[in-house]
Amino acid sequence: MSLARIQEQLDQYYTQVKTVVLSRQHPISGLMPASTAVNSHGNYTDAWVRDNVYSILAVWGLALAYRQLDDDQGRTVELEQSVVKLMRGLLVAMLRQAHKVESFKERQDPLEALHAKYDTATGNPVVRDDEWGHLQIDATSVFLLMLAQMTASGLQIIYTQDEVNFVQNLVYYIGRAYRTPDYGIWERGNKINHGKPELNASSVGMAKAALEAMRGYKPVWYAGRAVLHHPRAHRRNCPGSHHARIPPAEGIGL
Repeated sequence: MSLARIQEQLDQYYTQVKTVVLSRQHPISGLMPASTAVNSHGNYTDAWVRDNVYSILAVWGLALAYRQLDDDQGRTVELEQSVVKLMRGLLVAMLRQAHKVESFKERQDPLEALHAKYDTATGNPVVRDDEWGHLQIDATSVFLLMLAQMTASGLQIIYTQDEVNFVQNLVYYIGRAYRTPDYGIWERGNKINHGKPELNASSVGMAKAALEAMRGYKPVWYAGRAVLHHPRAHRRNCPGSHHARIPPAEGIGL
């Protein structure tokens, strides 16, 4: 394929990403609504952690592709900074609940979980601790997984030592996923929808992937060795628990 054809295809993707994804990114918070729809099924204009991370992957992937061009028209930096803006928006929203992470590490109480969604414009909580199935370990895990991969690609998302310390706490937060019932990717407990948390294969698997990805993690600006501690027992236990849980959480709905 010729360079001109590659440029043309990337420019087409750029137009689609700007229209479909980045047009919905809030200019201040950097967050995106799960949907712009408000209908009989509910209001989905809040920013779910999981949805935001998955949505921004298209932007990050396109930025990586534009890096390969000699003349990217400034689009590499534009796309990369849109990714950084969203990831930092999520980070700041979770940092406001750092006290909950400390409490959760001690007793794994679902009411002490990080919130699963935030206000799109401000990053503030939108529902109380007991009004939603907030404990969704897969959501926090996918944030950490992509934080590690985006940092490895050269993006500077973490700025200060305080933020490094918080990321360390998030590693501890997901570390016991193999024995922590949560509400999972469907936010509702098991398929009978009784609203009680259970072990979910999606959460255990994503936590395992995140723990592996965060091994050796350090911010772009950090010149020393890896800065995070990873309990070996948690990494070792996640695979066995994951295999034991498939397919109860995810297989029924296929």
